[in-house]
Amino acid sequence: VFEAPKQHGKYETGQLFLHSVFGYRGIVLFPWQARLYDRDVASPVTEKSENVAGHGSKEVKGKTHTYYQVLIDARDCPHISQRSQTEAVTFLANHDDSRALYAIPGLDYVSHEDILPYSSTDQVPIQHELFERFLMYDQTKVPPFVARDTLCAWQEKNHPWLELSDVHRETTENIRVTVIPFYMGMREAQNSHVYWWRYCIRLENLDSEVVQLRERHWRIFSLSGTLETVRGRGVVGREPVLSKEQPAFQYSSHVSLQASSGHMWGTFRFERPDGSHFDVRIPPFSLESNKDEKTPPSGLHW
Repeated sequence: VFEAPKQHGKYETGQLFLHSVFGYRGIVLFPWQARLYDRDVASPVTEKSENVAGHGSKEVKGKTHTYYQVLIDARDCPHISQRSQTEAVTFLANHDDSRALYAIPGLDYVSHEDILPYSSTDQVPIQHELFERFLMYDQTKVPPFVARDTLCAWQEKNHPWLELSDVHRETTENIRVTVIPFYMGMREAQNSHVYWWRYCIRLENLDSEVVQLRERHWRIFSLSGTLETVRGRGVVGREPVLSKEQPAFQYSSHVSLQASSGHMWGTFRFERPDGSHFDVRIPPFSLESNKDEKTPPSGLHW
């Protein structure tokens, strides 16, 4: 049974929902408070004049926005795999293998406005290997699914690489690009430090015209002073078509720097049905390691 979406306040742990863009069934684990840097929102004239040349990520004032860590129903993953990588959260292993990258599939980050809440009488409404480890049914509660101690312990232990803190958004010619960077940790390799980040990107077509992503062009600046240019066809081996019926595509990728911070920005090249091309800006975003502002929970070491 659908419920009215919340205009104010947050959804609770255990809230069932449909994703308003990708259509999958999911359940809320817990909220994150993020800073949203939205370049589509006009800023005061005085601010604009200072910002024209800037490529830093802080020239747009961030506003607090609620995102949720959620589980995706495994039954829906095959149906959304063409639109989204059925988001997996990736992290570095805690042992010595510096190349080891692990993934937990079916974990996503969902913006408050993308949640269409519903209720169900089913005691196991979501199929995911973590569902019964993290949540239990309690008919006296609303919603009737409550966090087990294992969920709280998991959140606390893995906080450093789960945390969503900044979201960057910009629209060019009705194509909206949203970027969420995540710091994953540092590794030592050949007597130097290598810092790793994951970034999740969502492309949305806000228009009715069909367009196809053809190329990506990245600039990656490291605090060590290097500037790298990356060009390539499509993204993650795909050249997604964005149409009115399927307006969005989401994917994740990784980047490493030999410095504790840096910046990324760039463009996606899209093609229209008539063969013409246009470039869509990727909002500049900073890659920050957590070592300056946040200390991992005690007992957790990279």
